[in-house]
Amino acid sequence: MRYVKLGTTGLDVSPVAIGAMTYGEPGRGHPAWSLGEEEARPLIRHALEEGINFFDTANLYSLGSSEEILGRALRDFADRDDVVIATKLRHPMRSGPNGKGLSRKAIMTEAEHSLRRLGTDYIDLYQIHRNDHATPLAETLEALHDLVKAGKVRYLGASSMPAWEFAKALHLQRERGWTRFVSMQDHYNLLAREEEREMIPLCLDEGVGTLVWSPLARGRLARAWDDARSTARSATDGDYADLLYPASNAAADRAVVDAVGRVAEARGASRAQVALAWLLSQPVVTAPLVGAGSTGQIDDAVAAADLHLTNDEIGTLEAPYTPRYDFQGISDDARLREIAARIPQMQPA
Repeated sequence: MRYVKLGTTGLDVSPVAIGAMTYGEPGRGHPAWSLGEEEARPLIRHALEEGINFFDTANLYSLGSSEEILGRALRDFADRDDVVIATKLRHPMRSGPNGKGLSRKAIMTEAEHSLRRLGTDYIDLYQIHRNDHATPLAETLEALHDLVKAGKVRYLGASSMPAWEFAKALHLQRERGWTRFVSMQDHYNLLAREEEREMIPLCLDEGVGTLVWSPLARGRLARAWDDARSTARSATDGDYADLLYPASNAAADRAVVDAVGRVAEARGASRAQVALAWLLSQPVVTAPLVGAGSTGQIDDAVAAADLHLTNDEIGTLEAPYTPRYDFQGISDDARLREIAARIPQMQPA
């Protein structure tokens, strides 16, 4: 396994990361399709044996169970100093006041809970799980900075939001001398390239590494278009999956999936390997987050790190894409939806 730096930091990470949303005791809230500890541990161990040292989770995943399972497995199978643990906060963890969000109180509280569940005294990469428009941005950024200075967090990251919001955060961190975000976890794959409009150029300019969620478009890029099959996850994705990959764009999406198949067949590789290799050919991408539910999926991700696509192959994969605006990050904010409705370039192509 070769290792890469996270953005412009000195942190060594594997070029693929394990997304641990897949692991969590069923019945612990979210999600219902997650794998319990007995099933998850062999997968985490296999990832480590293949050289993967980067693991991403969140307090929300199975309401803390994902952190617990990941923490115990890494304690048993790895040297803590070799692995990079990333987790996130923002979403509701309990009912009542201060049970969610990015206030100073919530940040300090949830960081302690995550440290306890992970069984570690520091978090390598602490990420805000979307923005919190109910809390002043400066309050959030200063609290995160204080966690770094207290030694409880090594690096800070953010996740899907409009590029202008991320630019504002980076500017405020620089202006106040606070610890800056070194990573952006966003939605990016061959079927979803709208981040190329603003967020990716911003990250390249600022030296921010990108961690990609849904790198295989919820499995669409890993199989032939007509080979769609129902899974426990797809049965519960519902409207969210329709928002990310609307049926109105099916013809264009199928053309991309077919292109992946042609390149994969010519290369003698799997579709998943080709789709992940395309992501790794993008200079802004540090690591896709692979929610592996089998050792084969882990092996595909590892193989993708060594699959170097030619310019012609990249052109074949990219040519069928039909631009469209991805409303991820503004769909839950009425004020931003109103702004978007008045700006022509924010309308669907």
